[in-house]
Amino acid sequence: MTENTENPEIVIDTPEATEEAGEQQGRRGRGRGGNREGGEGRGRGRGGRDGNRGKREEEDDGIIEKLVHINRVSKTVKGGKRFGFAALVVVGDGQGRVGFGHGKAREVPEAITKATASARKKMIRVPLKEGRTLHHDGNGRFGAGKVTVRTAPPGTGIIAGGPMRAVFESLGVADVVTKSVGTSNPYNMIRATFDALSSQTSPKSVAQRRGKKVADLLGRGGASAAEAEADAAAIAE
Repeated sequence: MTENTENPEIVIDTPEATEEAGEQQGRRGRGRGGNREGGEGRGRGRGGRDGNRGKREEEDDGIIEKLVHINRVSKTVKGGKRFGFAALVVVGDGQGRVGFGHGKAREVPEAITKATASARKKMIRVPLKEGRTLHHDGNGRFGAGKVTVRTAPPGTGIIAGGPMRAVFESLGVADVVTKSVGTSNPYNMIRATFDALSSQTSPKSVAQRRGKKVADLLGRGGASAAEAEADAAAIAE
């Protein structure tokens, strides 16, 4: 390769210079290509874990799956460390049925699959008022965690923390006010929330248990008979 003395910026290419530049570019290209392929592989791995955290998916059967928490644990063995993953998943149909489960495995996708299968087997039904909120207030407790759930008027939205929000979104509740005290452990928070939801009852179930009409129960508290009948007709299990 020779330089032009009149204009230093202009470079005159020769066959030898072209061949040498091609070899250098090929070596640099192979180096970058190897790093780029490795970077893409690592990016896909991180995206698979972080992208699924908190992601809500709906399958063909209408079940909503919500990944709440992933915990990585390590065990020191001869020759190094062995890593494992524990996943906490909440599932629901958005129409009054919800469940939770956890699973452990050596890989994240397998742990999520185990947790989802466990959650689907333990779904419970919660009666909803007008299909959007709870019928009455309730308290739940598990370990050191205490939660309070309250019914709310239309337009309130879901006022809840991360793990509890996942439960109510999967359940299909649109208006609710909650408070968690005592712990921020997602496992204890969800178990306390399910303890509060399991105590929810509807006026229809109470009337059937007591052998009365729903209007008779709603007629108390100063409401007229016509108002009680209208409220009873509007209540849906």
